[in-house]
Amino acid sequence: MARISGVDIPRDKRVVISLTYIYGVGKSSAIEILKKAEVDENKRVKDLTEQELTNIRREVAAYKVEGDLRREIAMNIKRLMEIGCYRGIRHRRGLPVRGQNTRCNARTRKGPSKTVANKKK
Repeated sequence: MARISGVDIPRDKRVVISLTYIYGVGKSSAIEILKKAEVDENKRVKDLTEQELTNIRREVAAYKVEGDLRREIAMNIKRLMEIGCYRGIRHRRGLPVRGQNTRCNARTRKGPSKTVANKKK
């Protein structure tokens, strides 16, 4: 496996897909990275030369990825919670932050449903 930004990317997949295994790199940024590194996006990772891997590593280093990005996102959420804004309160309570309905959905954020006693009449 090739190692880029501390992540082992799969060898048997195309380079453009393998780069998306790095946190913070999506398909569009992967295509952009490969254009700047002058690497064919249809090439498999196992077929890359050491020079091409070095070029890709250099281009990925220009992006904020993995630990730095995770840390920045966590700090942004922490800041929202500290200033007590609406979004921060929603994060603190574990409810949806972006205005979604919570009456019948939002199970992902709220967790498994808690049964309320004496609901029947």
